[in-house]
Amino acid sequence: MVKRQAEYLSSLLADVAMSPAPVDGVESAAAPPSPASPVHARVGSTLLSRESALARVATGEVKQVTQLLLDPGRVRIWGGNARHQASLNEQNCRDLIDSILAEGGQKVPVVVRRLTTDPDHEYELIAGTRRHWSITWLRANNYPEMVLLAQVQSLDDESAFRLADLENRARKDVSDFERARNYREALKSYYGDRQNRMAERLNLSRGWLSKMMTVAGMPDWAVAAYATPADIQLKICYPLAQRLAQAAENDPKSLRKIKLEAEAIAAEQLRRRKQGAKSIPALEVTERLATAARERVSEPGSLYRADSVHGRPALSVQSWNRNGMTFRVHAGSGASDEEIAAMFSDALAALKGQGKGVAP
Repeated sequence: MVKRQAEYLSSLLADVAMSPAPVDGVESAAAPPSPASPVHARVGSTLLSRESALARVATGEVKQVTQLLLDPGRVRIWGGNARHQASLNEQNCRDLIDSILAEGGQKVPVVVRRLTTDPDHEYELIAGTRRHWSITWLRANNYPEMVLLAQVQSLDDESAFRLADLENRARKDVSDFERARNYREALKSYYGDRQNRMAERLNLSRGWLSKMMTVAGMPDWAVAAYATPADIQLKICYPLAQRLAQAAENDPKSLRKIKLEAEAIAAEQLRRRKQGAKSIPALEVTERLATAARERVSEPGSLYRADSVHGRPALSVQSWNRNGMTFRVHAGSGASDEEIAAMFSDALAALKGQGKGVAP
């Protein structure tokens, strides 16, 4: 797999030279000759190498790769990247921040392209959002001398997308859902809604890309049931995404039930966040949504159930009819009185959404 990606990267940047590049406007020197060589031979060799290199650049045989030291404030983020810049913070960039400090600066350049129509920015960042964020944070936190090391490339949007995607494939903090939504936008913008063409250009399996597109189609109300979009991974959520797509086409009644369950889960997730409690795991959310359309009225607590922050049943609705509804408060859940009261409110709202409210 590593070899395959390396070959793909070589193809993507085939028109870019691998020779030393100028940094901050200063051209890199040629490699020094052996110390054992005579002085005049060393000078001649250096001049010959330099003359040869310049000739190759002049004829177009080799293109130089420009590296600059930039103020990150003059570099805007390209919207075609899968990573959500808003989700970056000191905690999830701490390892990179510490590495930059330990090494005395950024060592791996970001990739940018020049802008000519934005008066506030000179460059647009294609790849390296964490590095950009970390340098920006350091400049604002006692390290104003930090600058952004950037490699300038001439890329159209489709090439920029492929380059950014290649970098993100190795990043564990870019979720399948983020990439899936990014792929869906790229499919429309660059590949004319032709998945086969996109798979070929990105060097991806057609079947895998098709699954990603299915996950990308999950409605926003289903996404909101998860603690964060980063919880939505292909392996866990693809069967649910398939079920939602099928229900949207052929089973609107089931889709409504799943949506109601998603809204109830989202309310529970919000309550847990406010309490500083652990969120509902992605696997549990997926299971609850996948089974929401099943008829479970005869089962105790099947109309609605809320768990405590300890993961134990705390409140359930056992039955409902025209004369009223039956709630059960479970012993040993560990939930406080305030939590139980909030669960009652959530349960009433969820039942009302199902047409089972207490009001006539």
